[in-house]
Amino acid sequence: MKGHFTHNHYVPVWYQKRFLPNGQSKFFYHDLNPETRTAKGKTWTRDNMLRWGPKKCFAQDDLYTVQWGALKNTDIEQFFFGQIDTTGREAVEFFDNFDIKDGVHEAFENLVRYMSTQKLRTPKGLGFLSQAFRKGTQFEIMRLLQQHQIIFGTLWTEAVWHIADATNSPTKFIVSDHPVTVYNRRCFPGSRRCRGFNDPDIREVGTHTIFPLSLDKILILTNLAWVRNPYQHEMNLRPNPTFYHPTMMMLTKVQQGRSLSEQEVREINYIIKKRALQWVAAGEEEWLFPERFLPSTHWNKFGNGYLLMPEPRDIHMGGEIVVGYKDGSAESFGEYGHRPGQNGFKDDKRFQRESASLRKFQAEFALLQGKAHRGWSNDLGNKGPRTDSDDFYEYVVSAAAENMRSKHRK
Repeated sequence: MKGHFTHNHYVPVWYQKRFLPNGQSKFFYHDLNPETRTAKGKTWTRDNMLRWGPKKCFAQDDLYTVQWGALKNTDIEQFFFGQIDTTGREAVEFFDNFDIKDGVHEAFENLVRYMSTQKLRTPKGLGFLSQAFRKGTQFEIMRLLQQHQIIFGTLWTEAVWHIADATNSPTKFIVSDHPVTVYNRRCFPGSRRCRGFNDPDIREVGTHTIFPLSLDKILILTNLAWVRNPYQHEMNLRPNPTFYHPTMMMLTKVQQGRSLSEQEVREINYIIKKRALQWVAAGEEEWLFPERFLPSTHWNKFGNGYLLMPEPRDIHMGGEIVVGYKDGSAESFGEYGHRPGQNGFKDDKRFQRESASLRKFQAEFALLQGKAHRGWSNDLGNKGPRTDSDDFYEYVVSAAAENMRSKHRK
């Protein structure tokens, strides 16, 4: 088919369809920066709201095509993205209905690869690659895309994963031209570090990665060091901040069960919209304008600053993983990917600091959220909703009251 591999969807059609309500075939497709044109002495601005279906949205001709003289090479679209999209589609569906069952490890690996590649394959991602590596030709950029297709995988593997649910919200998730979205509450939309092709650095402790899975589900990844200590500066680098190192993840620690309010969904949509490069789409026009319904769009105050936080009462200290093999050998991985013998594998001072700050944060979160946990994992076989005991909650309240009295005396 003519144009089959040269009309490139940088957000796949199958992924877009996950954000169309039942019975709908077209999006409200919103241009955040509509083009101004001039012809025959007249100037006009293109419509900023279009009614297009997935085949026309988030696509660009020859975005991945490499030109060799008169010959167009479409191998990147046909073979590279073809395979990643096939396994990625299955992985997204698996995590949209996540459970610890057969295929979970394959789905995890395929989802990480898909998300990392998806973050790079958009016009914003390709612009970042060109800018970061100072490469300008199409061939160079496509080569970088393949070389660094899993660049974010290690750090995401060591993050805290939680899946939140918007089923009870009338407003649903939108999709953007850069669907793997990065948010750091310290990096405001207009800041230098967030302009153009730039995103906050995921190695910084306060940076979250959010990825909508469907109309009702969203995956949120948070640096473990931030959950353990959200009182530090958001731009501190997390422990072991290298992009490529061997690592492991316990998939039983994926948190589920969080039900989002409509305001929380709108705050997340606002983040997605502000981190897009040019285009956002939704099944309802109203969903594209969350700022109209929010009491405040102050970037760092969503959810009292903890909108994207997983449930800290589900987090524990430690986290070393030991893997044994049939030949009798074994490998160990620290919670931040350090290996035995590496500086940071056993850090008693860091352990003490994080233990104290995590206990403090767990107590603060209990006061903010109440006894009922807003999410939980299957770690250690503990399934289902969790609630703090009366004794623990009374301790939290009395400790907070004593802290307030102490501040007043000072």
